[in-house]
Amino acid sequence: MFCPKCGSLMVSSAGQMKCRKCGFIQSSKGEGRMKITTVRSDRDIRIIDGGDISTLPTCNTKCPKCGHNSAYWWLRQLRAADESEVRFFRCTRCGNTWREYD
Repeated sequence: MFCPKCGSLMVSSAGQMKCRKCGFIQSSKGEGRMKITTVRSDRDIRIIDGGDISTLPTCNTKCPKCGHNSAYWWLRQLRAADESEVRFFRCTRCGNTWREYD
């Protein structure tokens, strides 16, 4: 929120919005505040964003569910940029999806 007097950024302080520059105080009634509508966890991440999965590369790896030896694979950055990517696999036979951390 910006100060209506000087245009500076206002900060929240004891239920009010206060301008650091000119000292203008405005009551905070929840207007213009950001609200979290959903909470995501690692398990909620959409692994494939649509499209034709058959265009993904395949590799020889064993599916932990059905034992088939072929799976599609792709990489996804799930954590901070300085951490390694996570490799995902999806079985070409049963569609089971699992991940491998490096």
